[in-house]
Amino acid sequence: MSKTRNVQGEPSWRVANQDVEAFVTQTGGHLAPVTFDRRDRQLQPFSVAPWAKERIDKATPDILRVLRGDFFCMPFGDNEKSYGKEDHPPHGQTANKNWTFVSEKREKGSTRLRLRMNTTVRKARVTKSITLVEGHPAIYSRHTISGADGPMSLGHHATLAFPDEPECGVISTSHFVYGQVSPEPLERPENRGYSILRPGVRIRSLDSVPTTTGETVDLSRFPARRGYEDLVQLINDPNRTYAWTAVTFPRHRYVWFALKDPEVLSGTIMWFSNGGRHYPPWNGRHVNVLGLEEVTSYFHYGLSESKAKNPLSEQGYRTVLQLRPKRPLVVNMITAMATVPESFDRVIRISLGDTSVRLFSERGASVQVPLDCGFLTGSD
Repeated sequence: MSKTRNVQGEPSWRVANQDVEAFVTQTGGHLAPVTFDRRDRQLQPFSVAPWAKERIDKATPDILRVLRGDFFCMPFGDNEKSYGKEDHPPHGQTANKNWTFVSEKREKGSTRLRLRMNTTVRKARVTKSITLVEGHPAIYSRHTISGADGPMSLGHHATLAFPDEPECGVISTSHFVYGQVSPEPLERPENRGYSILRPGVRIRSLDSVPTTTGETVDLSRFPARRGYEDLVQLINDPNRTYAWTAVTFPRHRYVWFALKDPEVLSGTIMWFSNGGRHYPPWNGRHVNVLGLEEVTSYFHYGLSESKAKNPLSEQGYRTVLQLRPKRPLVVNMITAMATVPESFDRVIRISLGDTSVRLFSERGASVQVPLDCGFLTGSD
């Protein structure tokens, strides 16, 4: 079905089966709302900005007007500085401009929505594929970039909406080799914004991170630190064949998780958004939202800073990928949800098989989830 419908203020395409329903906005290709476990609990993990149905200033970038769920960024970052003659919008044209419908196919138990965009700031063809598989509580996202040349920062920008219950979510990740708070405060009081984590500090464990007040906080528990916006970046272990992030909600007995190839998406940016922005359209009301952004980038700064020498690249960590006109780049990611037993708390390990994954918790409980794990290294 090529026609869109208005969903939370935006023309959107629908893709669904008995297990999952998802909407993708025409502008920016933002994936939300998404409903998992349609036949029972109807869980909706992704956030939608509170101003989604409001009329906001026309000067507001499209990405902020639409802001919701997960979207693909190329180049990733604010992009306030030009890269050569390239002036990219925040998080690139892929997160701001209109996508074109290509097809929707149902075959062999799967449903696939395909969209396309021809970018102009950096000429490229980007194909977005969103696939659902019967019996799998998952979304298989694939972006294929062809015809482009040169360095590029890029990534997925997933934003999760947490229940309004302090520290109800428990965040964990696969092994990371380096972690750091953003070098500069994400927000400043003179700009009507507030951050609390100590800028530039090294992170060795999420459960003990210094603040500007001299205290330490546990970043693995959220919602927390109401009134602040903060950002950290973790570098995934490049020697592993896959990397993951997960959020468990023990009281609500479900877990959200994402899987990726760290060879393509080398880092995870965590954006803690809890009411720290008091300028439009935020106005202090974007609360209980966590961004888990799977990227190859230098924090959130943009292509220019990611390509230049920076503290991460100087340590040997990749902050850009090299695009080649005759060699398409395929970026794959799986996001999924599962119900967990009462004894399931923090995810400490995710083990991949051919047709399923098993999530192990700190207390010893585990849960098996049907998944096509080969998707992570596949292509169209």
